[in-house]
Amino acid sequence: MLLLVAALAYAGGTIAYLPLLTLLLPIKVAAMAGTERIGVLTAAAIWGAVAASISNIVFGWLSDRSMERRHGRRGWILLGCVGLALAYGQIAQAGSAADLIVAVVLFQCAVNAILAPLLAILAEEVPDAQKGLLAGLMAWAAPAASALAVLVITTTALNEVGRLAMVAAVAVACVMPVTLLRSPLRDLGSTESTNEHVSSHDLLIAWSARLLVQVAGNVLGLYLLYYLDSIAPELTTPALAAQASQALALAYVASLPIALLIGILSDRTGRRKPFLVGASVLMTVGLLVMAIASDPLTGKIGFGINVVGMQVFVNLHAAFAMQVLPDRAHRGRDLGLLNLTNTLPGVVGPALTWLLATPRNFAPLMVTLAMLTLVGGMLMIFVRRQP
Repeated sequence: MLLLVAALAYAGGTIAYLPLLTLLLPIKVAAMAGTERIGVLTAAAIWGAVAASISNIVFGWLSDRSMERRHGRRGWILLGCVGLALAYGQIAQAGSAADLIVAVVLFQCAVNAILAPLLAILAEEVPDAQKGLLAGLMAWAAPAASALAVLVITTTALNEVGRLAMVAAVAVACVMPVTLLRSPLRDLGSTESTNEHVSSHDLLIAWSARLLVQVAGNVLGLYLLYYLDSIAPELTTPALAAQASQALALAYVASLPIALLIGILSDRTGRRKPFLVGASVLMTVGLLVMAIASDPLTGKIGFGINVVGMQVFVNLHAAFAMQVLPDRAHRGRDLGLLNLTNTLPGVVGPALTWLLATPRNFAPLMVTLAMLTLVGGMLMIFVRRQP
């Protein structure tokens, strides 16, 4: 029961941000800023990433303090749900670039108030022997979020406010069950993991590997609509949005059985590193295909290849990280520090995009991302400790 409810909650957290950051926010920015859209979206992304980096650590630390007092972590998740609803309302009402950036900052704080305690709960309450299976179930989050993105984009009866309201409502509905499922608080001095022997060397390498890989994920999630526009300028914004949402849905659905199978295999073999390296190679191939694409179909194929690799890598790396955290009394804080590999790319990715991409040419950016991804995956070879 815990695995399914936890996976549903993680899906809710993903639903909270993926449709917004990949489609709804770029569409709003394009309508608001026109030819200046890359600059405005980049500013919103960078300020949002800074807020996410800080808030994830803060809420993780706060949930650690709650655990010390035997109050549990779930109250912070409830607070995040309230904040999420308010932040979506602010995004809907934003009428200027400055208002929109402030709303995105508030949104990122709310999302991380949900995710930081949630990931700590998963690390504590899911046995190590099932963390690979958990990683496979977590892979359902992105397909569910992308399917919802397709639904809200293609439902003509919904306006901008209706789309934002639907996404927020579904996200909160998915997260709430985990707050109602009460598990006995574990003794912080006991755990199934033997992670006392994890070195800072291994943690630094694993952290760096995910950081490099996530730069590509951030860029593609944020700028997919603009990438497709660069190779199909003749299409209208609604047509591009429909193509982007369909590409997201198909790519994430295709990744589901693969991510689940590899998660289970990694549990049975007790090895996660070989699968992580293989996933990074697959991502690299997808990015290179996107770099040479001259039509939307080829670009979407490359994107799909990349997403399959990304889903395997990110979710399996999360399982890896949950096993190697060295400080049991500070799981929330330490997972927040590891979460910088998700949020710092929100600064690096937009900056690289601003430097290397133009509205009509994303190829140099895609080649650069391919190189970073391959290096990131190869770094996992140098982690000395299994898994």
